Amino acid sequence: MTTDIILPSSGMGIEEATIVRWLKSIGDEVSEGEIVVEVETAKATVEIEAPASGRLATIVAPVGKTVEINAVIGTIEA
Repeated sequence: MTTDIILPSSGMGIEEATIVRWLKSIGDEVSEGEIVVEVETAKATVEIEAPASGRLATIVAPVGKTVEINAVIGTIEA
C-alpha cells in the first residue's frame, strides 16, 4: 500500500511552499509522525510529518521546487 505525503495547508492563507530539505532519502525507513521534509512558506519554515510508517518510495517535489498546498510531494510504501 502506498500513502501520499501531502503538503498541508498552514491555515494562514498560504497557497504554496518551497521544499527546503528532505530529511530522508528514497529507500529510508520512516515512522508515522516522524519529520521527513521541511518547507518554506512566505511566513515560516514548516516541518512535514510522515502520514504513515514504511519506506520513502518517491520524492515528487525535490529541494528548491515550489508546490501548491495539497499537492503530493512524496510517497511512502508500507
